[in-house]
Amino acid sequence: MMSLSFLPEGYAEIYSVDLQKNKKIALLVNLLAVLIAAVMVVPMLFVIPISSLFSMEKGMLSYLLRFAALLIFMVIYMILHELVHGIAMKICGTKQVKYGFTGMYAFAGSEDYYGKKAYIFIALAPVVLWGIVIALINPFVGQEWFWVVYFIQIINLSGAAGDIFVTVKFSRLPADILIRDYGVGMRVYSKNLK
Repeated sequence: MMSLSFLPEGYAEIYSVDLQKNKKIALLVNLLAVLIAAVMVVPMLFVIPISSLFSMEKGMLSYLLRFAALLIFMVIYMILHELVHGIAMKICGTKQVKYGFTGMYAFAGSEDYYGKKAYIFIALAPVVLWGIVIALINPFVGQEWFWVVYFIQIINLSGAAGDIFVTVKFSRLPADILIRDYGVGMRVYSKNLK
């Protein structure tokens, strides 16, 4: 799973996506995120009532602490998500990863080119890693804290809608593709198709 610092001869761009510029795809990804969140929330409402999140049984301080923790965990999670993308890029041989925030999206990007399998590994690494970690933690927190942790899991899966979208899209493209992920968008190259 090595990255390339240059585009090999004979490759041409066959697809590109930029979530900042392509409003249609951005809308599709955001609708997918909402759908994933809804699918996760609705059934869980029957298992652990969301009213437990708003419980003041242990006092106002406990109530405020849960909401402060949720906000802090959300920010920490977004940073950790992008760091895992960056670590996955490094595992694939990237020398320099660029991190940023556009106001709508946090990102990790690179000037390098990745093969299909390497890029799918990079795209899915955070959602898989944090999905497992959060799933292991969630059963051990009390009912009052369940939704705090579960909301981070919802953010993990729904926030990965873009990663899921490109994984499905790129899986259908030729085996020889190379992907350059510059943060908020990707360009996909393949040998000249004639």
